[in-house]
Amino acid sequence: MSSTWEEKVHKVTPYTPGEQPKALDVIKLNTNENPYPPAPAVKRAIADFDYELLRKYPDPTASGLIGVLSDTYSVPADQIFVGVGSDDVLAMSFLTFFTSGEGILFPDVTYSFYDVWAGEFRIPYETVPLKEDMSLDIDAFCRGTAGGIVIPNPNAPTGLDAGTGALEKIIKSNPQCVVIIDEAYVDFGAESVLPLIDKYDNLLVTQTFSKSRAMAGSRLGFAFGSKKLIKYLNDVKYSFNSYTIDALTQKVGIASLSDPDYFKMRCLAIINERERSKKRFRELGFDFPDSRSNFIFVHHNKVSGEELFKALRDNNIFVRHFEGERVQDFNRVTIGTPEEMDGLFDFLKKYLENK
Repeated sequence: MSSTWEEKVHKVTPYTPGEQPKALDVIKLNTNENPYPPAPAVKRAIADFDYELLRKYPDPTASGLIGVLSDTYSVPADQIFVGVGSDDVLAMSFLTFFTSGEGILFPDVTYSFYDVWAGEFRIPYETVPLKEDMSLDIDAFCRGTAGGIVIPNPNAPTGLDAGTGALEKIIKSNPQCVVIIDEAYVDFGAESVLPLIDKYDNLLVTQTFSKSRAMAGSRLGFAFGSKKLIKYLNDVKYSFNSYTIDALTQKVGIASLSDPDYFKMRCLAIINERERSKKRFRELGFDFPDSRSNFIFVHHNKVSGEELFKALRDNNIFVRHFEGERVQDFNRVTIGTPEEMDGLFDFLKKYLENK
């Protein structure tokens, strides 16, 4: 019997995004979105946008946006890559740099898109177990034989910051492959490895506008690396789609970067609320890794992670619960506004009194 077309389909287990509730009267703390609006300049850029530009293809090089990124981060323009969110940047990076057939490494508890991309692009991989305290096992990444390494810093969903010294040890130990440091959450108190890109030509640093710049809805991410790395990335990108960043997104990206004071103010507000929330969680008997991100990964001995997740959801409070042996008793809670967090803690206090 001849085979069917479906037998020839490349099948993968897809990434499961966080729930986007339709109701408005909810406390939404499940997808690590920024609780504050983008910079006021973004609103003005949208209002002033010339809709005639939609007739034409956008600048394929996003030169204006890259120029402002260059000024903002003091990195030459030819060492910057932009994509449709850092997910796009990372997917292009997997496709470009992890082609040797040798296994790549990333943590066992981490951003769950990594194994999806590895499966999609048929890249062999090995997950490196986190230590008992959920920190990275630095030495396990320093074997010098991997076909590639991906490490988010701070890690998700733990929120832990490995520190630049430990990350440099990994980079230095693996000159044979590209090392990607995914810094989606770096602006909430961690230290970036960006200064190391001129020291190690195999280092790619990815960041995003989605979290600290409150622009998850516009899909804009970027990466820094050596000139060679960025050239190879662009070669692959242009082979798929030359016009990845639309005209409006380029404009609002530039606008977002134009107000550094607003950016710092909002990041600090989230950091302060995170630290206040840690204190409140401890008072209620929760334990958690010491997050340096815009979320806290919490656990309580009196209630399972899934039970708490469902109780919160039944009361229109949305957090993120993950399956898996090491994480199933935890819930990841995005840092919201003080009012949103107070609503969460008011519910938790009453709920736990009955446990």
